[in-house]
Amino acid sequence: MSSQTLILASLFVAIISIAIFIFVSRRKSRAKRNLVVLIGPSNSGKTAIFSSLVYGHAVPTITSMQANSSFLDLPGKRDPIQIVDVPGHPRLRDQFKDFLSSAKALAFVVDANTASRNTAVVAEHLHTVLDAIMAIPPSQPLPTLLILAHKCDLIKTSSLSADTSALAVTRVQTILERELERRKLSQSGGMGVEALGDENNNEKLNMGGLDCRGPGGTFKFENWEGGEVVFLGTSVQSSRSDEKSVKGSIAPLMDWIEENM
Repeated sequence: MSSQTLILASLFVAIISIAIFIFVSRRKSRAKRNLVVLIGPSNSGKTAIFSSLVYGHAVPTITSMQANSSFLDLPGKRDPIQIVDVPGHPRLRDQFKDFLSSAKALAFVVDANTASRNTAVVAEHLHTVLDAIMAIPPSQPLPTLLILAHKCDLIKTSSLSADTSALAVTRVQTILERELERRKLSQSGGMGVEALGDENNNEKLNMGGLDCRGPGGTFKFENWEGGEVVFLGTSVQSSRSDEKSVKGSIAPLMDWIEENM
């Protein structure tokens, strides 16, 4: 056997070994992931969702200044599901990065009623999440990004029979795609998209995470290269007297957790 053949054979074995290592690492990491991380701007309703999942009903909340963590036991599941609620304060919200390696899902909560008024703030926050997900090493599995169009029960419609959940999802998705595309175009043109006076402006201007497949690369969640994105409409009520309604309002999120974790 020639030396060239030996070199090629060695390279082939090395490539196969690396591929097997990455595959096994991903399987082990995926098997350990039993965590859902709630993230999003302040006052979007994260803590109300957290308490509804963990305690079965929402409780009066104040703006969180530290992460909340608890466990959700589901029938038929051997291990409990860990739920973490990360504060939305600008100085604290990056704490979600501490959970990236073990998260099965990142649930980004958006107040569907105020999304149009707070578009830039919500999109900037989401942009940091997209950038962090796409920076995950190839050896690690990517978390699913759940975008919760929250407080959908407060959506005003002209028809009593209208599906407010579907309306909320459509509204939030359209608003976010439009604003993230604007941010992408601004960055590619060398224009700033952050607020003046932001002390972290230079760092944020260099954020990536908005790459999409398809003609022109226009930002669409369905074409985003960072992995799976799922939109769900949710809502909660602060009254404990109507637990059936509360559980039903977060049913889409509960269903996803039960089916995927």
